[in-house]
Amino acid sequence: MALVVKPGGPAGPTSHDVVDTVRRALGTDRVGHLGTLDPFAAGLLVIVVGRATRLAPFAAAWSKAYEGVIRLGTTTSTDDATGVPVATSDACRDIDVGQVERALATFRGAYDQRPPAYSAVKVAGERAYRRARRGEAVALAARRVEVAELVLVRCAPPDVSFRARVSGGTYLRSLARDVGEALGCGAHLAGLTRTEVGPYRLALAVAPEAVTQKDAAVAPEAVTQKDLRDPAELVTDLPRRDLSAGEREAVLHGRAVPRDSGLGARGSGFEAEVPSPESRAPSPVALFADGRLLAVAERVGELLKPRVVVAEE
Repeated sequence: MALVVKPGGPAGPTSHDVVDTVRRALGTDRVGHLGTLDPFAAGLLVIVVGRATRLAPFAAAWSKAYEGVIRLGTTTSTDDATGVPVATSDACRDIDVGQVERALATFRGAYDQRPPAYSAVKVAGERAYRRARRGEAVALAARRVEVAELVLVRCAPPDVSFRARVSGGTYLRSLARDVGEALGCGAHLAGLTRTEVGPYRLALAVAPEAVTQKDAAVAPEAVTQKDLRDPAELVTDLPRRDLSAGEREAVLHGRAVPRDSGLGARGSGFEAEVPSPESRAPSPVALFADGRLLAVAERVGELLKPRVVVAEE
C-alpha cells in the first residue's frame, strides 16, 4: 500500500493515470486505488499493490476529507468547472455569509444525494458518463450519504471556500450543485483537494513516480514515506486471530481453522467469552502469522473460513 499525491487542475491526470505511473515505478501490473478523484481534483490517493488489492472492500466505508471551492451563480453540465455552463444567475451578488451558513447547515448529517450525470454510476449496465457524453438525458436515483463535517472557510461571492468530511460514495460536485440550489442561484464545484482518506493524511503522501518497493513489514524502522506500507493497515479495524504454524499452512491453502475461544479486541488477539448467536453470523476476521497478515476470514459458527488470502506461500 502507498499514499500518493494526485495533481489537479484543468489538465489534471485521471486516477487511472496515477495508478499507471505507480505501476511503472514498481514494475508491476497489479495496482489499484481506494477511491477515484476526478481529473480536475487534487490530493490523496491510497494505492494498493499486488494481493493487497483484495483488501480494498474493507476500506470502502472509510470517510474522506476535502477542501474545496463552490462557485455560485453558474451551473454546469458536469457540476464542476470542466463542464459546459448550463445556466447563470446574478442572484449570488446579494448572498451574505449568514445565508451561506444556513444553506450549508441543511446538508450536515445524512441526506439523499443525486449523483452527477457525468459519473461512474451504472445505468442498465453502462456508466452514466458515457450516456451523458452521447447527449442522453441521465437521471440518477438519489443515494443516502453522510456529511459528518461541512465548514464554511471563506465567503467571497461568487466563491465559497469550505472544508468537508463525508462518507464513502459522496460526490462533492453534487454537494456544490445542491448548495447552489438551496441558495437559489445555482453553483458548481470550482476546485477540490482531498486531504484525508480514513486514517491517512495528504501530508504523508509522495509523488506517484517516487513510490518504491521496500516491504514495510520486513524492517518497519527503515521504512520511508516513499516505501510500500504494510497492507495490514487496511484491516486494523477488524478483530485479529494469530495462527499456529499448522493453521498458517491451512489458511494459505484456503482451508478453515477453528474459531478458538472467542474473538478479542481489534488487533489484540482473542478473549475468553462464549459467543452469542449473533456473533456466530458471518463477519470478517484478520488472520496473522509471525506478525504478518495472511488473510481475512469469515467467522461462521466455530470456524474461520479464509475468504481473502493476501500472503504468498
